[in-house]
This record gives sequence, structure tokens and C-alpha cells, in this order.
Amino acid sequence: MTTIIGLSGSLRKGSYNTALLTAAKSLVPAGVTLDVRTLHGIPLYDGDVEANEGIPAAVTALKDAIAQADGLLLATPEYNNGMPGVFKNALDWLSRPPADSARVFRDKPVAIMGASPGGFGTILSQNAWLPVLRTLQTSPWWQGRLLVSHANKAIDVEGHLQDDAVRQQLADFMAGFVAFLDAHKKGG
Repeated sequence: MTTIIGLSGSLRKGSYNTALLTAAKSLVPAGVTLDVRTLHGIPLYDGDVEANEGIPAAVTALKDAIAQADGLLLATPEYNNGMPGVFKNALDWLSRPPADSARVFRDKPVAIMGASPGGFGTILSQNAWLPVLRTLQTSPWWQGRLLVSHANKAIDVEGHLQDDAVRQQLADFMAGFVAFLDAHKKGG
């Protein structure tokens, strides 16, 4: 069984990115589980909190899930032409303490996708993630990323993916990432 942690970078109840991950759950190939997570419960990073109270329970649980998973799928919104602060904050917590970061991220296969009501489909946010993923020593899937523009037309108000072309792109994207995971497991 292959397990992917899908992490939505939005806290919004009607998030297009959470909806995209939810749609992806039904499109993954047989034998693959996509476990969709959000950033709820992760506080702002504060080194004093870490020193005095340790790593918050929500962070520890997510770190353990990512470490045990075969891959990590980031669904990133784009805010002001960049990555959302809450998403970067979560990755900052997940990389703490530095001695534990390798357990969570080193050589972890990662894919990036995103949905936006704008016309560029989170391309700038996705590009902003690349140096972070390199620093964390992940193994990004360079051959694929999914950019869903005009998400407000592709995803209805209940969060259901309504656009058949986007659904097919998402299915192809997930199949490609799973093939990458399979090759990664075999050392290729």
C-alpha cells in the first residue's frame, strides 16, 4: 500500500486547494491512499514556545504522518504572488528541531499543485516552494505540477470538482506522482 499525505495550505472552510485534494482522493490509482490534512491547530512558530513547551502536539502528529508516508503532496494557494504564510509557518514547525528534520523530509518525494481563482493557477506560489523543498532535502517530482486557474469555475460552492478537463488533469497528475513514488521506492 502506498500512502501520500496531502497537505492543504489554506485554512479557509471553502478552500479550493482542500477541495482539489479531496477530489484527488477518488482519482488515485488502486493501492494508493491519499490522507488529506490541513494546517488547523498549528500555532505561529515561536522559538521561545519551542524551547519552553516543546513541539506542539498537532505538529508532532503531522510530522509523524509525513515521516511514515511514501510521499507528500502540497496543495498551495497563492497569496500576493507567493506562498501563504500559514503554509510556510507549518513547514517551519515541521522542520523543528533541526535534528529531526531529516526523518520527516530528507529524500521524501514531494509534488506541488494548486488552485486559484486567478488566471495563473498558483505558478508563482509553486515556484516559491522550490528553494524551501531543496533546503529540506526533499525529492521533488520535477516532471509534474498542476496549476488550476479560475478555480471558482472548476469547483462549486460545496467544494466539488465540476470541470471534467481539470478532473482528467488531476487524475493524470496523481498517476504521474504515484509512478514517481514507485520508481523512488525501487531506487530509481
